[in-house]
Formats: sequence, C-alpha cells, structure tokens
Amino acid sequence: MSVTLDNLAALRSSGVQKGITSVCSAHPSVIRAALRHGRDAEATVLIEATCNQVNHHGGYTGMTPERFAKRVYRIAKEENCPQNLVVLGGDHLGPNPWRDQPVNLAMQEAKKMIAAYVAAGFQKIHLDTSMGCAGEPIALDDETTALRAVQLAKVAERTAREQAQFMPFYTIGTEVPPPGGADHKLCELTPATPIAVRKTIEIHRQFFEQAGLADAFARVIGLVIQPGVEFGNHNVIRYDRAKAKGLAHILTPADGLVFEAHSTDYQGVSSLSELVQDGFAILKVGPELTFILRETFYALDLIASDLLPGYQNRALKQQMGLLMEEAPEHWNGHYSGNVEAQKFLRHYSLSDRIRYYWTHPKAVRAIKNLTTALDGKLVPLPLFWQHMPAAAEFADRPLNVEDIVIWRVTECLKSYHRACNPAREN
Repeated sequence: MSVTLDNLAALRSSGVQKGITSVCSAHPSVIRAALRHGRDAEATVLIEATCNQVNHHGGYTGMTPERFAKRVYRIAKEENCPQNLVVLGGDHLGPNPWRDQPVNLAMQEAKKMIAAYVAAGFQKIHLDTSMGCAGEPIALDDETTALRAVQLAKVAERTAREQAQFMPFYTIGTEVPPPGGADHKLCELTPATPIAVRKTIEIHRQFFEQAGLADAFARVIGLVIQPGVEFGNHNVIRYDRAKAKGLAHILTPADGLVFEAHSTDYQGVSSLSELVQDGFAILKVGPELTFILRETFYALDLIASDLLPGYQNRALKQQMGLLMEEAPEHWNGHYSGNVEAQKFLRHYSLSDRIRYYWTHPKAVRAIKNLTTALDGKLVPLPLFWQHMPAAAEFADRPLNVEDIVIWRVTECLKSYHRACNPAREN
C-alpha cells in the first residue's frame, strides 16, 4: 500500500511502520530533486514552505503561497512527476514572523497567511501558535496555544470551502526551536514526556470540539513533538530511542495520529529508521539538503579553479562571502565568535544560513558562471577524487552541473526514503 498523509496512522495501527519525508526547502534544485525522486520511486512528494520563507507578503524568498505552488507544479510537469503524488504543506503557520508585534496584530497577519496558503491549494497545514508575541512569554501554555490554533483553523476551513479546495489536513503542537533551527552548540535535549503529549492532544481536541470544529480535528494527522534530535551550527544531537521509549506507545488507534519530527537533518539512515519505527512517521528535512547543495557547488568551484586557466580561483565562494558580508541580516544574529569564526560559519555552519542568499541576483550570476565554465567539460577522475570522491562516476565524460547537483541531493533523499519505507524481511 502506498503511503499518504491520510493513511499514516492506519498503517502504523496495522503494524506497518512507514513514513513520509517532508522536504522543507524553496530552492528549485532541491524541489526538482525531490520531484524526480518521487516520480522514480512512485512515492508521495511532500514539499513544505515555512512561514518565513513564503507568506502573503512574500517572505524572504519573495514568493507568496500561490507563486510557490506554481513553481512546484511547473517543475513537476517538467519532471513528468504525476500531480497526484505532489502534496504541498505549510510549516510553522502562525504569528511567528510577526511575534515582535502585539498578539492581535500578529494573529491578524497569521490569519491572512493561513488563508493564502489554503487558497493556493496547500493540503497540509501546521498550526503553530506556541510562540509568544510582544509582552508575552517565549513559550505559551497548551490552552492559549490551542485557542489560537482554533482561530487559525476556522480561517483555513472557511477558505477551503469558499475556494472549493481540498479540506486541509493539520498538524498541531511544536516542541522544537523556532523555524531555522538552533543557533548555538547543543549538548543534550530532553524528549517530550508522555504526560505532556497526552495533555496537548486532549486540550486541542476539547478546544476544537467546543468551537464546532470536530470535523477539522478529525483531519489532524500529526503531532509535532521533540524526540530529542536537533542540530546547531557545529554539531548534531542524534536520536536516542532509549530516552524516548515512553513515546512509542502513547498514541492509540483512536487518536488517528502520528508524530512529526522536525530538525531530523544529518541524522543518518539508522537514526531515521528508528524514528519511524517509534511513531515519527513524518520526517522533516531542509538545511541538510541545502548544505549538500552548497557543498556540491563549492566542490565544483574547486574543480573549475584547478581545471580551467581562465576561471578565477574559488570565484563562487568568494562571491558568496562578499554577498553575505554586504547583507548580514540573515546570519548576524545567529553566528557568534570572532571575525574568523563567523567567516567559517557563514560558509560551513550546519544551520546553513547561506541558503537565504542563493536567490540573490549576484549569487545567481555566480552559479551561472560556474555552470557555463564547466558544462560539457571532461573532468579527470583524479580531480573528482580530490574534491568530490562520491561523484567519481561523472569523470571523463561531458559534465552537466545540474545533473551532479540533483544527483547529490537525491542521494540524501534516498536515505530518508529507505528509512520511511523499510524493506520487508524474507
């Protein structure tokens, strides 16, 4: 049986431990890789945009939900990926981008954003109202969070009916750092407790039913909780299932829910597989994919520097460094240390805040220059061994930069697919 959003809980209840990868990226090459892989694997392609990336004002990508949806479906058509495999999701949809404002103003913006996402055909909506606004605590209690989630769900339900869209599926809760990930070195994380999980579910159920939204709550498919995984600028906290053992059995068939795990980047197949086995059937990945994208571009930049006499030494890396220095707003509140430490993090941090810069015209031109320089060239095997050993199969034949980038991102997506679709033992 194929895995879809609405059968995840049923599959788990029947003893089938499968999951879905949530690709949380707006980069067109990452989206293309995900759609190409979904086509070849005949698997659901869940692509999610965050409240900061994409919103009714454009977000940091400059895209509204409608524009983002059009981009995804255009690429899906180019890749011959059947549209019925493609699912769009909105992540951390709530007042977070406006949390420096009073709550009434922040929630007004959140409602407009929710309406824009649903009207654009996004089928999976993460109702995230857990973060305090101006004058409030950083993290809110379950009752306040549920009350605000209900307010946003009302907007989503009304918009779906008015626009004749699919009635959306929802995820609720959030026991994770704010969108974008942690910005410091992490030592240890404590997983959510079973008592807290049950409380979150029951309070949300109660508030939805009291608001006349029982039908909407029946479409709540996932609960976002902290399994004890995260990554910072320098390191990764891997899943320790012994610490989270109480969570694997907390969900009942009557709940109709699975867990959603955020920040699963850099976990590796073994940890990802254990997460799926323990009920975390939705695995979100984003910065790892763009880290790999940057890693691949930089390796090709080195190859071009060594191979082509007319190519400026590390031209792409130099341009990206200048760009981030000229426009520091996406990293300067996240990277600490002296000048050299910050320079290192701008390029190589696991949180990969360089991802905010790839759509800048200067970055686009630098990538185009790299692509023009290398496309069609024969790269000797030793150069691949030196700068990108895993891509040695591309040696000594006409190079295509986009093919290598898509291949490299796809290799990461395959690891998630293996974890979400374990092979049956004979």
